[in-house]
Amino acid sequence: MGQTTRMTVSQALIAFLANQWTVDGDVRERTIPGVFGIFGHGNVAGVGQALKQLGETHPDLMPYHQARNEQAMVHQAVGYARMHRRRGTYAAAASVGPGAANMLTAAALATANRLPALLLPSDTFATRVADPVLQQLEHPHDTSLQVTDAFRPLSRFFDRVERPEQLFSIALSAMRVLTDPAETGAVTIALPEDVQAEALDVPAEFLQPREWRIRRPRPERDAIAAAAEAIRRAERPLVVAGGGVLYSGAEDELRALVEATGIPVGTSQAGGGVLAWDHPQNLGGVGATGTLAANRIAAEADVVIGIGTRYSDFTTASRTAFRDPDVAFVNINIASFDAYKHGTQLPVVADAREAILELTEALAGHVVPTAHAARVAREKAAWDAEVDRAFAPSGLALPGQPEIIGAVQRASDPEDVVVQAAGSLPGDLHKLWRVRDPLGYHVEYAFSCMGYEIAGGLGAKRGAEASGSDRDVIVMVGDGSYLMLHTELVTAVAEGIKIIVVLIQNHGYASIGHLSETVGSERFGTKYRAYDPQARSFESGDVLPVDLAANARSYGLDVIEVDPGPRAIDDLGAAVRAAKASDRATVIHITSDPLIYAPDGAGWWDVPVAEESAIASTARARAEYVEQQKAQRPLLG
Repeated sequence: MGQTTRMTVSQALIAFLANQWTVDGDVRERTIPGVFGIFGHGNVAGVGQALKQLGETHPDLMPYHQARNEQAMVHQAVGYARMHRRRGTYAAAASVGPGAANMLTAAALATANRLPALLLPSDTFATRVADPVLQQLEHPHDTSLQVTDAFRPLSRFFDRVERPEQLFSIALSAMRVLTDPAETGAVTIALPEDVQAEALDVPAEFLQPREWRIRRPRPERDAIAAAAEAIRRAERPLVVAGGGVLYSGAEDELRALVEATGIPVGTSQAGGGVLAWDHPQNLGGVGATGTLAANRIAAEADVVIGIGTRYSDFTTASRTAFRDPDVAFVNINIASFDAYKHGTQLPVVADAREAILELTEALAGHVVPTAHAARVAREKAAWDAEVDRAFAPSGLALPGQPEIIGAVQRASDPEDVVVQAAGSLPGDLHKLWRVRDPLGYHVEYAFSCMGYEIAGGLGAKRGAEASGSDRDVIVMVGDGSYLMLHTELVTAVAEGIKIIVVLIQNHGYASIGHLSETVGSERFGTKYRAYDPQARSFESGDVLPVDLAANARSYGLDVIEVDPGPRAIDDLGAAVRAAKASDRATVIHITSDPLIYAPDGAGWWDVPVAEESAIASTARARAEYVEQQKAQRPLLG
């Protein structure tokens, strides 16, 4: 046996993580550049002690960062991972019971978005020497079940270190999944509180620097040939570009492909930024929240070339977006699970960049029909003009959300990052935000988690700074999402992290309010109002006297309040410019009219409506729903 060092399990794990490196071509960076942690019984003497000890001997090796909420720790890790194209992420350590359980939502978010995050929840005693301990679950039918078992279906990898010797194989397996582009997501290592503090002899090899090379598999020759043949035969092809294009770093290759062939591009939420908004082939978002230009071209597409997309129901408009009866799908994806979706006979299981390069070569000399190119140009021009109209200040005392987005857009710089996740903003941004940088559009829409925005924005800013960029991160958030999880603003103050938060006061849930109307539920339960005890509802009470600007100010941030009035949009633009000029985190508060909507993109989202109802609005909505369902198809390409 070679040289060993006597260490606790926690000390060995932290030292191991500090020596892991991701290599992607000529890029080499720390896989885990730091650890977020909230300590309690279960990890204060384990992971907490290990971080304290390493921080004293090697302060730059594994930095520790405080957080205010366990869910938000993982959101920060995900925001960082997105900015680093999945090459790096943070670890998040939580205590036993509620501390661990608070990370469940974020674990689901990481896995749904295919973004890496390392979760280190503490667990109860492996020895069960003191059963039951504080915060332990007890199931008479299975006494081994604990909170950490809830992470199993939410993680791409899960294991529990029940004996110290298991650490070596578990840690290596965890790193394999974290750095696998086809398998990544939440990676969970459950750490019983007694095992965390137990000692073992750690081989020197376990603690040596280790490199994890990102796989970039090339496509099979026959698969590319079949895909190219289908595209050459197509009269009306369309590329649907997803996040896989960005994670592969393939935006330049995609641009070269579509410029050579004239094939138009529609983007998923994760794919925003694959082309600059004003590129002639960029039609913008496609699907339920897509642009009218992209959705009109999608409706007639005879070949859909999906690159790095998982084809969510928003991207396919609940399987109503692609209406050609003979539409075929060429699916390029590093994950075979996604490449084979929609029953395609033309899957290409490969890295996006490698596949695009070979597809470009196979399509040499091919150009889309003149009629299709002309139609694409007309639709793009018409939609760009529609966005210009939506952005134009109305002079209303309470501006609509499209105007607010336009004002923030005009005041931002090309490299700035807009961060969003839930509510009506993702749909409006998908249609309206004019992305000018590959990493400038950061909308978490696989899980669309209310409360992601501020924590995710902090992670994005950490990611930018770690890459040597001083680009601003602009978080746009409604009052509903803000109230779900805003306490990481304290983290921004504590660490001096500059983010700009545009807080839109809607006095309720604007997005669900609109959805409620479309399904005939008349905005029930979506207004922030005082409870009316006689009516037993919140529908008719006074607007709540909640001052969110004062809340943000109480944390020590700079706050700019935009007063209602005809100059609100001009004042908002000035506020964003002032925040950008500052070196401190700033919250900008503006009140909107939530009933002013973005231009219609002709997308549909399948939300079932009550089949029987005594409410007239619900009956009307049901009739409309049944009519919309007629456009759904199985999408077997």
